[in-house]
Amino acid sequence: MVVSACAKDSGGTTASTDVAGAACEFATPPSPPATSNPSATNGKTADGDKVDGSALKIGLAYDIGGRGDASFNDLAAAGFDRAIKDMGVKEENTRELSASPNEDESVKQSRLRQLAREGFNPVVGVGFAYTESLKVVAPEFPDVQFGLVDSAVEGAPNVTPLVFAEQEGAFLAGVVAAYQSKKCHVGFIGGVDIPLIRKFEAGYVQGAKAAAPKIVVEKKYITPATDFTGFQDPAKGLETAKGLIDKGADVLYPAAGASGIGVFSAVKQAGVLAIGCDADQYHQPALADTRDVIVASSLKRVDVAVYDFFRAAASNDLGSLPKVFDLKVDGIGYATSGGKIDSKLQSILEGFKAQIIEGKIKVADKP
Repeated sequence: MVVSACAKDSGGTTASTDVAGAACEFATPPSPPATSNPSATNGKTADGDKVDGSALKIGLAYDIGGRGDASFNDLAAAGFDRAIKDMGVKEENTRELSASPNEDESVKQSRLRQLAREGFNPVVGVGFAYTESLKVVAPEFPDVQFGLVDSAVEGAPNVTPLVFAEQEGAFLAGVVAAYQSKKCHVGFIGGVDIPLIRKFEAGYVQGAKAAAPKIVVEKKYITPATDFTGFQDPAKGLETAKGLIDKGADVLYPAAGASGIGVFSAVKQAGVLAIGCDADQYHQPALADTRDVIVASSLKRVDVAVYDFFRAAASNDLGSLPKVFDLKVDGIGYATSGGKIDSKLQSILEGFKAQIIEGKIKVADKP
């Protein structure tokens, strides 16, 4: 189903490994780089390069789930909070507005107009759900700079796309899943069946098969494309996870927003393992009771993109932002909090990461 780079990109041979007691036969992994790739600044500024935002009014329009979803929105909130602190934005000059599942497009437009009319500038729309609304609202407020996470608006010079190579982080999650699985049988859970989440599926399956060509990967979406509650329904996340576990999957990777909370609960109940998504979910307060099952997380640095956008807008330097936040600029990555990933697997991950950055492995963005 997915074009996999495993044979060509990893040497084309298979070999057993003793990592994590896995049952798979693994392709020979790429060697780790001799030296680490220089990391991007992730928004960190040099001494004396501080941006004064004390006169700014900055706004954030959340996607469904809002602050507290232990995932995508919480990352945006972290970038927002950091911008306020680092640039000295006054508390009364900040505004956060939340969204509701399956709300009408006019509601999103009203939310953006409210921020713009009240003088907030710059403003970030968190999620591709704001794409259609910004097509209408951005031309009405040409002097307001909008940042749009996960999408772009063609022909709107005051809308800056903040987009990611999610498939690259998901690829590394797939590698982890293969090496952590005791059955060579893993699973992917998407919140809503939309192109953005299919990027995660594509990368995850390709990464798992790059590591172990014969691995079985179960895939299931919580809701179809027309129903966005799949990002905010832990009960359905739990039910979906149980279904994949019943089929034999013993490592699950949810790209499902707040529904992932239910996935991790099901994983803990079943005594299997999981991989976090977007944030380092091992450290998310909402997952404190289930974090012991999270062996790693793929990172989508929405916090970095949001922070960098506010800072660049304040400096009138939006052209400095990357066209895509990917592994190369450290806009995508992985975390191994919890101590469950040993040095051997860490080296394997670094080898795959280096090959993606160098272009030797092309990660598909569609299943």
